[in-house]
Amino acid sequence: MPVRNQEIAAAFQKLADLLEIQGANQFRVRAYRNAALTIESHPKSMADMIAEGEDLQELPGIGRDLAAKIREYVETGRIRKLDELTSEVPEGLSILMKIEGLGPKKVKTLHERLGISSRQDLEAALHSGEIARIRGFGPKTEQKIIQGLSAYSAHSTRVKFITAHEIAQAYLEHLNDLNVVKKAIVAGSYRRKKETVGDLDILVICEKPELVMDRFTGFEEVGMVVSRGTTRSAVVLRSGLHVDIRVVPEESYGAALHYFTGSKEHGIAVRKIAQRNGLKINEYGVFCGQERIAGRTEEEVYRSVGLTYIEPELRENRGEIEAARKGALPRLISLKDIRGDLHTHTILSDGRNTLKKMVEAARRRGYEYLGVTNHSPQVTIARGIPSSVLLEQIEEIDRMNERYPDITILKSSEVDILKDGSLDYPAEVLKYLDFTVCSIHYHQHLSREKQTERVLRAMENPYFTIFGHPTGRLINEREPYEIDLERIIEAAREMGCFLELNANPDRMDLDDVYSKAAKEAGVMVAISTDAHSIFNLGYMEMGINQARRGWLEPGNVLNCLGVEDLKKRLRRI
Repeated sequence: MPVRNQEIAAAFQKLADLLEIQGANQFRVRAYRNAALTIESHPKSMADMIAEGEDLQELPGIGRDLAAKIREYVETGRIRKLDELTSEVPEGLSILMKIEGLGPKKVKTLHERLGISSRQDLEAALHSGEIARIRGFGPKTEQKIIQGLSAYSAHSTRVKFITAHEIAQAYLEHLNDLNVVKKAIVAGSYRRKKETVGDLDILVICEKPELVMDRFTGFEEVGMVVSRGTTRSAVVLRSGLHVDIRVVPEESYGAALHYFTGSKEHGIAVRKIAQRNGLKINEYGVFCGQERIAGRTEEEVYRSVGLTYIEPELRENRGEIEAARKGALPRLISLKDIRGDLHTHTILSDGRNTLKKMVEAARRRGYEYLGVTNHSPQVTIARGIPSSVLLEQIEEIDRMNERYPDITILKSSEVDILKDGSLDYPAEVLKYLDFTVCSIHYHQHLSREKQTERVLRAMENPYFTIFGHPTGRLINEREPYEIDLERIIEAAREMGCFLELNANPDRMDLDDVYSKAAKEAGVMVAISTDAHSIFNLGYMEMGINQARRGWLEPGNVLNCLGVEDLKKRLRRI
């Protein structure tokens, strides 16, 4: 069976987890984590690279040892070192590390003191109160673990969109190889571009359903066939993701697509309009009595109830139906509207490519500008750079701007917002930057009031430009920190600041709700990739998905501006 990059990256992350629990050298642990990020974000399959004889050591951060382990996993489906660690460290401890509030040291302590080796063990120990009695834990830590466990349980059945996307595209390619397939599309939350996906629902128009069912259940990643029928089947993939397929007649395709795309709330609202007009809508069509009057296309379905077509990303029953009725739906942003990227990293801090390579990759995308935002000194884990190095980088950017007249390299930094609300560089350094992306990486457990005041104080600094990944969340891993984003958005409007929609698939931060709130308040949003490699620049598409769910139009997005207009907007002084 072919091995996907996601599988290899997961194996490397697990290796890093187990090594960290054992107390291994942090540089070694970080090497595995960096390698996992490189593998996961690479556009080409590691398996294909090996088959074509490409040198894996040319990838950023991949040396001889790591390249050998990638090859070993591709060829055998295992890594001997991982097998050894799994025999030494209970596998369940790696899962416990994914629970917010539990790091490697705490997991190791719980295992050694209470014999906790699984989520079930942890739940039992929390129920008995044993954890709070361990020195260094206490009631507050216990409460954080309870909250983290609850959040993990809520998200553990859903996968990130980027993972679902890779699988969905492979499944569609597999099905479309059959010449009897006329159309195949994935509906559900995947089509609405939600940041996490619970399962995949595939709709197909075809001539010979039995051949399609054979093809569907024979997909190479199927772990179990749950059911197999003449027009509907269901499987569970090796990854644990559930996939359903339905063969629908061409005359019902639009109705079925509308029904299975959802959301449930949107579908109910549309059906209520139909009922008031004496119509009935289901997955087979729009009916007036026994007569089907629409259903071949989604446009027909909406038109039958007096609505213009509503894009899938908007179908959450958050005002889209009223807007469609009034002809006031937004002209949603698309990838072609983006003129540049305002949050990227190079090897100067924790990036994987040089400034030159990042700039050349941006040029290949046709960008007018690229913001270079290496970390400030506070973020030691990401090799934040001191003022002297930042000033040297500014000089290098000046030289490169002369070399590349077709793109403007903007001088910036991802500046940490310190606990007291000050910024991590002094004003005499910040004045040389075109703009700043100001972010929180530490002290994320402050109260809602203190965290909000911290950011508001930072925004008063005239060198504060964009609030980076505003809630600090990591999807399925870390909950957002407590912060009053309504107050932050209002302050941004008053002070002339902006908010970031961080397109990293682990973050997607702002979410769709607050993206729309920023739009309604008149605050522009920067859709940025937070790219740590040339391949991460492709995350822009993920950010566009989120922006569309947040009703954003090109006029709401900072990096849809041309470079001269952008520079004017970025100036606060």
